Amino acid sequence: MRRDVWWLELLPVIVLLGAFGIYATLRAFEGTYYEWGPYLSPFYSPLIDPHHRWWPFSPALLILIWPLGFRVTCYYYRKAYYRAFSSIRLPAPSAKAANTATEERLRFPLFFKLASLLSVCGFIFLAFLWRDAFHAFFFDGHMGVGLGTLVLLFNVILLTVYALSCHSLRTFWEGGSTAFPAWPSPGRGI
Repeated sequence: MRRDVWWLELLPVIVLLGAFGIYATLRAFEGTYYEWGPYLSPFYSPLIDPHHRWWPFSPALLILIWPLGFRVTCYYYRKAYYRAFSSIRLPAPSAKAANTATEERLRFPLFFKLASLLSVCGFIFLAFLWRDAFHAFFFDGHMGVGLGTLVLLFNVILLTVYALSCHSLRTFWEGGSTAFPAWPSPGRGI
């Protein structure tokens, strides 16, 4: 019934998030061309069983389940893909819609507080990505900078900033998650 072009705001999210989802799926199942010189694709970092000794599939499938799990449970990503792909509007974490937010948190898989758990686990992967970015500066024993070096460095910087500003990480630190014990925060007493 709306006469404005309301879908125009959602179009970039649909196109970019959809294209990235297709690309990531294809690259994850391909299992080849993930390493060149000092560069290792972030989809495959850390590189686990590249010679298929115990895992017959692409090594990326062992890695990507963790960031995918985080993005499926992360409020920002859920808001983006709910709005873009199903036109559902989720309440913001600070909204006064307590009943709706509580009902949403009780649905699978959110009732496990997976976003908090997976955001903390994500720092393990960030350590590997920082290591890969550092190794990308060295070509056959000589220090250098290539386009791939800058891409890996820019990627890990953005992911680190995103991880440190994540709502679920704040919930973990403030003790608001039932998945972890309450930690004292500077604003609250012990």
